[in-house]
Amino acid sequence: MDRLVFTSNATIKEQATVRQVLVNDLANMSTVGFKSSYDVALKSVKVEGPGFDSRFQAQTISRDLIRMTPGAVMATGRPLDVAMADAALLTVQAPNGDLAFTRRGDLRVNIQGQLETGSGHLVQGDGGPIAIPAGLMVTITPDGSVFARDPAQEGQAADVLIDRLRLRDATNVSLSRREDGLFKVTDKPDGTDIEVTAVLPRVIPQALEGSNVSAIEAMTRLIDQSRSFETQIKIIKESKSLDESGSSMMKPA
Repeated sequence: MDRLVFTSNATIKEQATVRQVLVNDLANMSTVGFKSSYDVALKSVKVEGPGFDSRFQAQTISRDLIRMTPGAVMATGRPLDVAMADAALLTVQAPNGDLAFTRRGDLRVNIQGQLETGSGHLVQGDGGPIAIPAGLMVTITPDGSVFARDPAQEGQAADVLIDRLRLRDATNVSLSRREDGLFKVTDKPDGTDIEVTAVLPRVIPQALEGSNVSAIEAMTRLIDQSRSFETQIKIIKESKSLDESGSSMMKPA
């Protein structure tokens, strides 16, 4: 019976990783530009200790690989909002100074006059962080060009090109999630840039991309996990009952 309890307990432990991924997806259903992760995988781990050397145990792992399925695009009418089209990524500066990528396009101007995302990451342009002069009206075109004009200027004010969003195409690039929630190139050092390809990344002005998490799918999988957990607990309780029954049968009359 000890082997049965060990197997059930190991199953509960390994399924905890799957539940963590599902709970994280559900918690970010309303996060702008959030991308869910691929399911966890199994790997064989050799069990060390007394016994046969051929003992292996399955262990779940999660590398947090990004699923680039697009989310719903919502029109906002706000000049600084942009939704990434196709597999486009926006280059930002991570809190530690590294280059990183995101699909979050709710941009704003901070108190230092720099363009940043809704989560506070500085948006990178062709020449570094994008600075917006005070008092100017900003518009962003589909190719990522950032224009500004002075609303106080008399007559027809001309749009002036300030900078261009540093966009990258991730069509054939494997991405993983950093600890700060931003994206990076899988199996590459943090801060590695994505090579520029012939594909021109584009954005959808005055719109935002929602999360690509399916609430129905995530809740269904979470219910399956709960039922599996209950089944393993019942197995452990039943093995205990069987042990007690066997012990009572061995008692002398």
